Amino acid sequence: MDATQDKRLFLIDAYAMIFRGYYALIRNPRLTSTGLDTSAIFGFTNSLIELIRREKPTHLAVVFDVGRASVRTDDFADYKANRSETPEAIKIAVPYIHRILEGMHIPILGVEGYEADDVIGTIACKAEKEGYTTFMVTPDKDFAQLVTDKIKIYKPGLKGGDIEILGVEEVKAKYEIEDPKQVIDYLAMMGDAVDNIPGLEGVGEKTAMKFLKEFGSIENLLANTDKLKGKLKEKVEASAERGILSKKLATIICDAPIEFHQEQYDLETPDFEKVKEVFEEIEFRRLYENLYRAFAPAVTETVVVSEVEVKQTPTGTEIKGQAMQLDLFANFEELDQATSTKSSIEHNDHLYQFVDNPKAQKKLVDNLLKQRAVCFDTETTSLNELEAELVGMSFSYKKGLAYYIPLSESREEVLQTLEIFRPFFEKEDLLKIAHNLKFDYKILKQYDITVKGAMFDTMIAHYLLNPDGRHGMDYLSEVFLNYKPVSIETIIGKKGKKQGTFRDADLRTQTDYAAEDADVTFQLYELFAPQLKKENLEDLFFNIEMPLMEVLAKMELAGISLDEKWLAQESIDLENDLRNLEKTIFELSEEEFNMNSPKQLGEILFEKMQLDPKAKKTKTGQYATSEDVLQKLASKHEIIKHILEYRTYQKLKSTYVDALPSQIDKLDNRVHTNFSQTTAATGRLASVNPNLQNIPIRTLRGQQIRGAFVSGEGKKIISADYSQIELRLIAEISGEDNMIKAFQDGEDIHASTAAKLFKIPLEEVSKTQRSQAKTVNFGIIYGQGAFALAEQTGLSRTEAKQMIEAYFETYPKLKEYMAEQVNKARQMGYVETILGRKRHLKDINSNNFVVRGHAERNAVNAPVQGSAADVVKLAMIKIDRELEEQQMKTKMLLQVHDELVFEAPADEIEAASKLIKTEMENALKTQVPLLVEIGVGNNWLEAH
Repeated sequence: MDATQDKRLFLIDAYAMIFRGYYALIRNPRLTSTGLDTSAIFGFTNSLIELIRREKPTHLAVVFDVGRASVRTDDFADYKANRSETPEAIKIAVPYIHRILEGMHIPILGVEGYEADDVIGTIACKAEKEGYTTFMVTPDKDFAQLVTDKIKIYKPGLKGGDIEILGVEEVKAKYEIEDPKQVIDYLAMMGDAVDNIPGLEGVGEKTAMKFLKEFGSIENLLANTDKLKGKLKEKVEASAERGILSKKLATIICDAPIEFHQEQYDLETPDFEKVKEVFEEIEFRRLYENLYRAFAPAVTETVVVSEVEVKQTPTGTEIKGQAMQLDLFANFEELDQATSTKSSIEHNDHLYQFVDNPKAQKKLVDNLLKQRAVCFDTETTSLNELEAELVGMSFSYKKGLAYYIPLSESREEVLQTLEIFRPFFEKEDLLKIAHNLKFDYKILKQYDITVKGAMFDTMIAHYLLNPDGRHGMDYLSEVFLNYKPVSIETIIGKKGKKQGTFRDADLRTQTDYAAEDADVTFQLYELFAPQLKKENLEDLFFNIEMPLMEVLAKMELAGISLDEKWLAQESIDLENDLRNLEKTIFELSEEEFNMNSPKQLGEILFEKMQLDPKAKKTKTGQYATSEDVLQKLASKHEIIKHILEYRTYQKLKSTYVDALPSQIDKLDNRVHTNFSQTTAATGRLASVNPNLQNIPIRTLRGQQIRGAFVSGEGKKIISADYSQIELRLIAEISGEDNMIKAFQDGEDIHASTAAKLFKIPLEEVSKTQRSQAKTVNFGIIYGQGAFALAEQTGLSRTEAKQMIEAYFETYPKLKEYMAEQVNKARQMGYVETILGRKRHLKDINSNNFVVRGHAERNAVNAPVQGSAADVVKLAMIKIDRELEEQQMKTKMLLQVHDELVFEAPADEIEAASKLIKTEMENALKTQVPLLVEIGVGNNWLEAH
């Protein structure tokens, strides 16, 4: 667009752009640290700022719908009646957007009873008479009817795509019409489902275009229906009155009661402080910089650093010179001021340099040691830390400035280089920053470098601030820095056999990629560190999560031994059992079929055997045969029991027995899982590659798999398991006296609960009664209602309801606590664990009772489950420190929620067991005793 044109008015269709921004981020919404969904605000504001920066409008206004569009609903009561409820995030967004627009001195328009379309149409037509070129900023096709030589549609690009400007010729070509005004007839003929405009019956997009070519207008069409044939003729004639009404509804009004005073629309300089206040409130950090630049006068500033010239110009940034070795430790304040965050490395001021000789590297280390905080990153040949080779390291301690250290293929030479950097990694009072620090920690550990002192993992920091979000560096960079980092796949290729390694890249490419990673991560640190403090999460971060990261790194490197011979035999046994079960199932069904085909199984069960006349089908038209469905049919026929058993054995074989041997590392013949601190929103750890937390324990056959996890020669496996930790903690948190006393007296809590529920002596509680009480005890934590309890216990819904009522009479403070948690969540938007971990619940005030109910259950459960996770993490940190201080050889190997698994030399079994039990039971000072059960064996099954 020619920026030299005078009198260019941009009219923004507010809600169209707000909805567009909201849905663009619907899969990965932007949430503040308090859980506020700012997707719509960000999308709209970012588009607005980009429009101002790009187009430099002379005049601008934003137009909102105000109240009901009575001018149309008076004619047609069902106008827009089928529109769904506006998402709550958008309702919340509008007041913020109004504040931002007010701060930017941009007029907000709207006329009661008229739609934004009418206001835009009226202003555009009046502005045209005053000589303005008007751009209607909207994706709405209805506006095409207004297009003239001086009025155009401006459609912002989707997902970074190009903008589209529709003038007269573009509209004529798009709709195959002679005049843009015919768009009204086009809409009248085909109708509009979005606005509930009925249109002519039987007329769609193609037919409407055909009619316009032949008849030119809806009136002319209706006057010549004799030229139509068959059913279409009947339908058009029958809906003629509806068609004329549709034209009236589709016509944008150009004489709404609003004046066009030119000076009102002048684009003025914003009140930056006022806008900044709103941006800080909703945690828009980089957007403020973009706003400032959009209005900043054109400047040219050149900063020379060493031999690299960085030039800031009105049209972008020029960087001259090459990455160099260095004399780099002059004053970089000017570089800081010259830098600007743009879209990618090509458009972002930066100074990235490689340092490849020992003398310069020592000089770099001397400079790093003077800093308070430094970000580092490692580049390797693989993501498997046990086999990966170091290719390079990068460092950054200031935005836009980073150094890359390329490393030799020779391990001996790498070790020599690392010795130069050892003082940096081991300096206790220097904060080391990284993203996914555990990976870098483990890589360096393989080269005999232990990272010491305070550490800051930006991935974990963001997880604490927003547990439900995504935490990848590239994603965080795009969201928080408005910057798209170089993708690793552009360097080494896409995943697959042909994918290369980082070592294959040239030095320039390596430098740019690695230095960028360190630079971006340092910038994320600068954003997240103060936010952790603001949210009172520093203690949790520095005293729990970061020390735990080191513990987990050690556990992952240690691994655990597998008995491959046992697994091979178990695979044979399971295969035999599967064949026998298959034979039995075929006999019972009197037909052979593919057991792994849900379609064939469904036909056998519900068509041939008629086990459920009301059997449900999936979206694909097949019968549903999930485990839940089959469990409900278990009493109908014995075949169901065998099918469920078949599926259980098949999963055991494929997922564990046959798969685990392939996970054994060739270097030490042990399995090395990875523990994630940033997966479960509750604070629990997750285990991947392989997932060792999901080893089945419900069935005897599933439990047997733990027998494959064995101790090394001369060692034993120790299993330490918290007993009913969640129940103990909910008693502690709620202050429920009856439950606290039962635990303090060492009673069986389920039997004790049953005795109170059924009002009988403790010794008279039956197994069934204890089982029912156990279901209620754990069900209450997860917000279980009468329906779910009835299904699990076999009670009627009335009996289940009565049991829940009796439960709360027995434990009244528990009921009070649950209500308090829900109320707190409604007021604060989050709940907290015993150590201050926050779980944001953005749906707690939702109008949708199903969505709200889920959030309410989380309000009760998250603090309990999260507190249990906190206690286990505390215990792990304390045990690790004690084992190290006492110089014991016992190693922590696994964490499976409430259980910790160790490997200990025979001569340490007694001492290690005592140490583990003591530290776990005293991890946190509570009035409810935390009980830990210890087991010892040659394998995990024996120990457990």
